[in-house]
Amino acid sequence: MSSSAIGIAIRNRVYMTNKHVVTGAFGYTGKYIAERLLESGASITTLTGHPDQRDQRGDRIAVAPFNFDNPAALTRSLEGADTLFNTYWIRFAHRGVTHDTAVANLKTLISAAETAGVRRIVHVSITNASVDSNLPYFRGKAQVEDAVRKSSLSHAILRPTVIFGREDILLNNIAWMLRKFPFHPIFGDGRYRVQPIFVGDLARLAVELGESRNDIALDAVGPEVYTYREMVNLIATTIGVRSRLIRINPGLAMVASRVMGLFLRDVVLTRDEIDGLTSDLLVSKSGEPPPGSTLFSQWLDENVHMLGSKYTSELNRHYR
Repeated sequence: MSSSAIGIAIRNRVYMTNKHVVTGAFGYTGKYIAERLLESGASITTLTGHPDQRDQRGDRIAVAPFNFDNPAALTRSLEGADTLFNTYWIRFAHRGVTHDTAVANLKTLISAAETAGVRRIVHVSITNASVDSNLPYFRGKAQVEDAVRKSSLSHAILRPTVIFGREDILLNNIAWMLRKFPFHPIFGDGRYRVQPIFVGDLARLAVELGESRNDIALDAVGPEVYTYREMVNLIATTIGVRSRLIRINPGLAMVASRVMGLFLRDVVLTRDEIDGLTSDLLVSKSGEPPPGSTLFSQWLDENVHMLGSKYTSELNRHYR
């Protein structure tokens, strides 16, 4: 979709109520979407896998469990909402929950939203998702997109690549490794591309497109495109380290990742992530102007002392 078409969709605002549901409002992307909605005076319920969790916003956000195994209860938690902002997904299979499970869960959520009378869904997907992909992550994302399009809900599908922000795990841990070790692995030739978007830009797009009535799908990407080697070099230069970048076979990288994961008690990297990255899937190929405006290079300069100061565990954040 062109930038002019996006502008028309945003201007065509039609919120029927000012009550919305955000999945994962205590997490990363969902937190930024929730904050923008709260600033507008909206009433918010979050669906979460951690219903006992609270944050600094206290009782400003109502909390309900996902209840994927109880569609009636899930439907009740969606009743009265105008828009469902979905950020739910899993980075990797864990404790019996696979990408196929996540797809089934989201189909249940979409059906519950239809039954509850929700007007619109804003769904966060990923660039270059395809039902024909041999990567479960990208294939699952495409299957959910298909379910969104086939539903009776008005919809906006946002397809980001790497999302950067202070709470990000991937880029933070790249910086942490650059700070800790004299060598840093680059998978293959490092010429595959990355087009990162700032989490605040993604949240802005989500909220603006939530106010539309038009069905929309767009690549939610930022204004800068880097090769992976360029991006890692930029992080190293900005944080002031001299870690040497070395080419490594992706298979060997997975072995090293698993070994490091044992020491860190975490999943450092997945095969899907390496294959998606090296297959040039984390860059927009739509030919449209990027809707994100924040420069990754400028954000790095502004957050240099924070980035990579400590390791961030995916398992600690979402499972422990």
